[in-house]
Formats: sequence, structure tokens, C-alpha cells
Amino acid sequence: MKINKVTAPGLIAVFSLFFSIISFGQGQQGISIDKIIARVDNHYILNSELEEMYNQYKAEGRAAPEKCQLLESLIINKMLLAKAEIDSVVVEDKEVDGELDAKMGYMVQRFGSEKNIVEAYGKSIENLKSELRTQVKEQKIVEKMQRTISGNVKITPSEVRKFFNSIPKDSLPYIPSEVEIGHIVKLGTVTREQKDKLRQQLLELKQRAEKGEDFATLAQIYSEDLGSAKNGGDLNFAKRGAMVPEFEGAALALKPGEMSDVIESQFGFHLIKLIETRGAEYHARHILLRPDYNKGTDMTSAIRALDSLRNLIEINTLKFAKAALDNSEDKETAESGGLIMDRNTGIARLTLDASMDPALYFAIDTMKVGDLSKPVAYRTEDGRSAMRIIWYKSKSEPHTANLRDDYEKLSQIVLSNKRNNALEEWFKKAQGDVFISIEPEYKDCKVLGLEALANDI
Repeated sequence: MKINKVTAPGLIAVFSLFFSIISFGQGQQGISIDKIIARVDNHYILNSELEEMYNQYKAEGRAAPEKCQLLESLIINKMLLAKAEIDSVVVEDKEVDGELDAKMGYMVQRFGSEKNIVEAYGKSIENLKSELRTQVKEQKIVEKMQRTISGNVKITPSEVRKFFNSIPKDSLPYIPSEVEIGHIVKLGTVTREQKDKLRQQLLELKQRAEKGEDFATLAQIYSEDLGSAKNGGDLNFAKRGAMVPEFEGAALALKPGEMSDVIESQFGFHLIKLIETRGAEYHARHILLRPDYNKGTDMTSAIRALDSLRNLIEINTLKFAKAALDNSEDKETAESGGLIMDRNTGIARLTLDASMDPALYFAIDTMKVGDLSKPVAYRTEDGRSAMRIIWYKSKSEPHTANLRDDYEKLSQIVLSNKRNNALEEWFKKAQGDVFISIEPEYKDCKVLGLEALANDI
């Protein structure tokens, strides 16, 4: 049966819980025996999904919401997916792949290496990426649905002023100190010694293969591309343009059965063996060795480049924003002129408290507003060693919220409220288009404002 009435208040607050978690799973710990607990059209919610969300909060030391709230957020998520299918809303594979690469980089940073990830989860990188890709694709579709529903919502200054004036004077929030901070990042370069060592290791493996050892077996033992290593380095058929140019150029220059020289790419050093070509596709194996970015990284050129930029900025020959845009290797902040955004608000103002990145907090503790630091060590989100210069652009004093100093923050609240209203209206209309069924054990939850239903799960 269909649920015919949904009470909208509170839906968006609950829905936001789903996206407050970057979920990579917790291995096999804390997951109960799986079963379906809810269904939205052809999308099912498993008990493990609910438990995983709940355990993620606990693992991060945060107060976990009630499971009823988490279940509601999962159901709302599935509603958006179901409606996306009805409305033919899709996302491009390259958009999913970009997000997936970023999340895998985060995991490598968190665990130290792909090998450690495999040991922690008991799954190959290939399987983890496959599972995570599904999550990322669903999240991207849901985000696109949200933009479709509320993307055209606009606000005016008069609406912001009206909202501010509606807040009782004795209820105005206290705003702590906030800072604007920018940085310019330059990555370290792998030392010649380390590069030569990796090349030599691959040349020795090539010689062993030429003498009769099985390339696939060598890949299983030595390759650091753990996703393909378990399959003997097999990358399956790839369309032209799918691989980085260095790899593809070397692979296509080979005849079936031939091995390449050692090839360097952004991922490391490769030894490639071509299996076959088929039209515009080619099938290859490879052995990958990666540089260790925690050691053997030369910071000389990074420091020299940053010192040069710092001098030009200080004598006012070059503006910091322009220097960051053209030179910073942190592409996310480079596009905003080097300014570091608050991930929750999307605004280039960071609250000066314990929630701030400790490295930034202690760096600006010895700086004055307007100062530009000397090059300091930095570790990127994907775990690479780098250097950066930090610009302490501004600092606001703690104060009671006012329209002049906090207009941007207030406008974000008004815009969010207006978008939430649009989403709530959408939910009222869309809930009749999808089938929703919930296990009776959650009858006390009154998910979406209704008693739990148990029909044909």
C-alpha cells in the first residue's frame, strides 16, 4: 500500500542526519544479523544500515540520535532516490568517480596505506570501492534531486532583515570569534633516490618475468594496486582515454604479450603487460609501486616556490588570492583565492575554538591579523607531504548577532529555511507517488508521522 499522508515538519532536520556521516562501514563489528526493515518502491533499508549509522556516531564520540530519527532519514533518502528514478534524474559517472577518489584518499590518509585498509576491513580495495561507489552514486543523485527541488529558491535582503527583526532581542545568539584564513600549498617531490629505487625494483621484476616467472603471480605478490593485485594485476578492458596518458601511451605501444619499460604516472611507477586489444579497447596487467610520501620526500622546491610567492605578496607585487589561484596545489581552496571554507556552512569563516583544525589553531596563535607565515609543513587530505604558507586575513570579536556583521550567516539561515520549506512541500506531494512499508517492530517510531506498516516487505 501507499502512505497517503506525511507530516512535513522536522523532515529536513532528520534528513540532514543522513549526510552528516561519511560512512565507510565498521568492518564486521557492531553489525547485527541483517534483515530488511523498510522498503521504498524498489529500494530496501537493511537493519545493518541503521546499525551502521548509529555506531558511526558512537565511534566518533558524538551523541547518537534516536534510531527512529535515523530510520526516518534513511527512508527520506530512499524516497528521493525513488522519485529520481521516476523523474529520470541521473548523475554522470565522472562525477561519481571524482567523489569516490576523494573518499578513498581520505581513507588512505586515515589508515596510512591501502594495505592497512584491506587488513582493517577484511575486504579488497576493489570490493570496498565497489560498495562505496554505490553509496556515493546514491548520495550524488539525492543531492541532485535536492537541487532540482529547491535550487531555484532565492532570497532578498528584505527577507533577511525581516528574519533578523523577528528574533527577540534577548534571544539573539552570541557569536564567538571567527577568522578568515587562507593558504597556498605546494606538494613535496619524491626524491631521486626513492624514484631510482622503485625503478630498479620494477626492472628486476621485469627480468624475472622475462626469465619465465608468471607476471600475474609477481603482480599478486608485489603490486601496490591492491584492487588489481589479487587478480594478477589484471585491469580488464579499458576504453581509450580512461587511463592516465602515460599509462595508456605505453600500453598501446606494446604488442600482445609484451612488457613496457618502467612508466611513471601520478599514481607511481608501473610495469605494464599488454594482453590484447579489441577495437578502441585494450586489456592489460600491471605492477604498481608507489612512492612513500611519509619519507624520502624533497621539500626544497616547495619551500623555494613558497618563499618566492611570499616575498611578492609582501611587497604587494602579487595579491594572495591570485597567487593561490595560479599556484596552490590544494585545488579546492585555490578556486576560492586560497581561503579555507567551513565545511558545514560553506562560508570562508572558521570559528576560533576547539573545533578548528589544531594545526591552523596553533599556527595563527602566534600570528597577527594580516600576517603571512613562512613555509610550514602540511599533510594533505590524501596523506601527501607538502608545505604551505598561511595568511591570517581577519578576525571578528565575540559579539551578539547583528545585521551588519553577520548578514552572510543570517542570509544562509534564511536561504536554508526557504529551501527546507520547498523540500517539505515536495515531500507532501511526492509521498503519494511511492510505496513505503516499514517493519512493525518500529511501530512506535511513527516514521514520517505515521504508524509503521508491514506490507509485502
